[in-house]
Amino acid sequence: MNNFSPQRVRFNPHRMTLREKFWQMNWMLIGLITICASVGFIMLYSAANGSIDPWAQRQMVRFGIGFAMMVTVALVDIRIWMRYAYSFYIVAMVLLVAVEVVGSVGMGAQRWIDLGIVQLQPSEVMKISLILALARYFHGATIQEVGRPLFLLPPLVMVFAPAVLVLKQPDLGTALMLIAGGGAIFFLAGVRMWKFGLVLAAAIGSVPIAWQFLRQYQKNRVLIFLNPEADPLGTGYHITQSKIALGSGGLFGKGFLQGTQSHLNFLPEKQTDFIFTMLAEETGMVGGLFLLGIYVLILAYGYAIALRSRSQFGRLVALGVTVTFFLYVFINIAMVMGLIPVVGVPLPLISYGGTAMLTLMIGFGLMMSVYIHRDVVIGRRGSSEEG
Repeated sequence: MNNFSPQRVRFNPHRMTLREKFWQMNWMLIGLITICASVGFIMLYSAANGSIDPWAQRQMVRFGIGFAMMVTVALVDIRIWMRYAYSFYIVAMVLLVAVEVVGSVGMGAQRWIDLGIVQLQPSEVMKISLILALARYFHGATIQEVGRPLFLLPPLVMVFAPAVLVLKQPDLGTALMLIAGGGAIFFLAGVRMWKFGLVLAAAIGSVPIAWQFLRQYQKNRVLIFLNPEADPLGTGYHITQSKIALGSGGLFGKGFLQGTQSHLNFLPEKQTDFIFTMLAEETGMVGGLFLLGIYVLILAYGYAIALRSRSQFGRLVALGVTVTFFLYVFINIAMVMGLIPVVGVPLPLISYGGTAMLTLMIGFGLMMSVYIHRDVVIGRRGSSEEG
């Protein structure tokens, strides 16, 4: 009897050519990402009243560039990403500081650096850089080390330093994403729950102080969230129109290009933050659930890739990217449904935007790199062994 079993064959990533690595990528996940982005192209076409310009065409080009970046990142040895993790974090921090000095102002916020051909948003770059830096720091850490308060001080600074800079821009949504994403990696690295309880208690206790530092429009968003009918034609206009559009879609929607709230311009920011509302109005609950199903499958693949990795660094990177992707989805959809205050967080792969799209694609590239090099065992000092 032939004892050969396909499950026992294991590719050696140390000796694989780039061509072999390319075919080892997770093509099912790539297919799901492409389907999700295609839904975005269709909705941006609808947002422009049946025109590929100005949003859909540019988004397609950005996705193409992002796809090439994803493949490039995926083919790089996972040990290289670990070796330069702190360097990427430092570069992202320098860019965040540079925003304060030479940043471009748009819509009342100073969040971008004008590079001529593109507007770079360093806070998006920091989301991925922070994941790499925290994964590098916690890689190989023992339970005893993670349990020591002094050991947790450096990663706490890594999380809160950029969060404070982002909050000054001001960008409350991204700052909260950095803190939540960083907290998820702390939890995954083995930090005890009671320590999170202490941080949460401190955060709740500091709310009266933090309230004084919020901009007036941010305070208004919180107040409108608590009482949406207080200013329906002012601060509450966005969420009021969003709820109307969501409810009017019904089960199967009004039809492609037939959404009245969006095409009669009642729905603001329909190509960015409130694009899920437009999708739900035109395709109904069925269309919304279809997109959510795609998101769930992408999250499941990310989680499975993390569990399959034999290195702690790979697991934390894959889970960090997965959690960040989940936060994008959860915050945006909860926001347009009125479950949380309105914050500027785009719907991943769907909303129009350059830096967010490229950042997500780089994140998926890192996840693919973890998948390709899943059998690499990396020592505490970065040395590797063949699995």
